Amino acid sequence: MTPDQFRRLALSRPEVIESSHMGHPDFRANGRIIASLGSPDEGYGMVKLSADQQSMVCSSQPMVFEPAKGGWGRMGYTSVKLKAAKAVEVREAIALAVQNAMEKKPVRSKKRKA
Repeated sequence: MTPDQFRRLALSRPEVIESSHMGHPDFRANGRIIASLGSPDEGYGMVKLSADQQSMVCSSQPMVFEPAKGGWGRMGYTSVKLKAAKAVEVREAIALAVQNAMEKKPVRSKKRKA
């Protein structure tokens, strides 16, 4: 899978918009980051899953999914090795991430005081 294929899969969901965070493209649903590209490097994507979902995808597809490094991984951030990934696997992981985000209250942008 290429980064462009990952991007197309994420944006195929009507709830998802593309944005940017820390210089990397990210994908948001309900105001929450559900996926991103380019971290830790250009060969990776990321999906934000629950701990149980992360455990499930990492154990069933260890050549594709792994917890992100450090504390991010403990929060459900899951690295996707793009070269090894198939569209069906990534589509399912993105669907889970979108579902998780839609079940939470929307994130509202913070207005700064002058």
